[in-house]
Amino acid sequence: MTRSSVRLKDIADKTGFSVNTVSLALRGSPRIPEETRQLIRTIAEALNYLPNHIAQSLVSRETKTIGLILTDITNPTLMRTAQAIELELADRGYGTLFATSNNDPEEEIRALEMFRSRQVDGMLIYPRSHRKLDHIRKIRQSNYPIVLLVGDPDSGIDAVCVDERRGAYKATRHLIDTGHRRIGIIDSANPLGNLEKSEGYLQALSEAGIAFEPVLTADLQGHSVMKGYWAMDQLMSAANRPTGVFAANDSLAIGALRWCQKNGVNVPRDVAIIGFDNIEFAEHAATPISSVNYAVDIVTELAVERLMRLVAAKDALPDPRVTMIEPDLVIRESTTGRS
Repeated sequence: MTRSSVRLKDIADKTGFSVNTVSLALRGSPRIPEETRQLIRTIAEALNYLPNHIAQSLVSRETKTIGLILTDITNPTLMRTAQAIELELADRGYGTLFATSNNDPEEEIRALEMFRSRQVDGMLIYPRSHRKLDHIRKIRQSNYPIVLLVGDPDSGIDAVCVDERRGAYKATRHLIDTGHRRIGIIDSANPLGNLEKSEGYLQALSEAGIAFEPVLTADLQGHSVMKGYWAMDQLMSAANRPTGVFAANDSLAIGALRWCQKNGVNVPRDVAIIGFDNIEFAEHAATPISSVNYAVDIVTELAVERLMRLVAAKDALPDPRVTMIEPDLVIRESTTGRS
């Protein structure tokens, strides 16, 4: 008898108890004597019985699963977040289903549809675009529990996230406060992508009375180490090089640092570099890289808690609420020359 074909009736036939008694015993009902429960569990295990969660969900209207959609499975910060979310949900008795959009809007829509067809109880989403959210908003408006891991206060969707605009502002302000006036940025200016970090960078420049220079921006449509390497090559090819660079994530910053090492540019004496996310590799780079800390544990705890409240609310979801966590800077040798 295969595992998938074992039914409650098979256990009942083997033990001599009724199907109802077997069902109650496997659910740990105190109505069944402990000795009987143990016997039934032993026979069920020997037969490789697995509960039919699909059938149970039809009765309870809960599948005890949550969908998690990420943009990039290779992003170290997103993978740390995914691991933390999976553990947090497991502690609450939920399983996690994963999907990746690969920064493709059509893939993101397919992932949303797949999770809804599998009747997950709710979803946590890191969307490709932080602002083009109509397809997700429509699902939220149908009373479906969704929490974003990036935030737009006017999105009409619950979100728990790090305030990326504020983090970028702080990073740029740090470079300004350490004496830099020509500050480059490595980021994606794609309208479908993340504009918050660019806005934080521009705000800091404006408040310091520093004119924005387009030549000091590098957008190579990607966020990998190699993209950071070639972005730095582009920035340092300018007639008047930057003395400080803000990279939108630490992978880009590591690539920028590698370019400097290959081309005899001292960090931070010739150019200071600061990243975003505070991944482990940034701390242990040849020159430890200053970064904006992404508080994975706080984001995870608050996002899962918010989603659980939405799931418990059933068909009467409360008004959406956006929680933005102000990040701290982690200052290392790449901007100050000392750790």
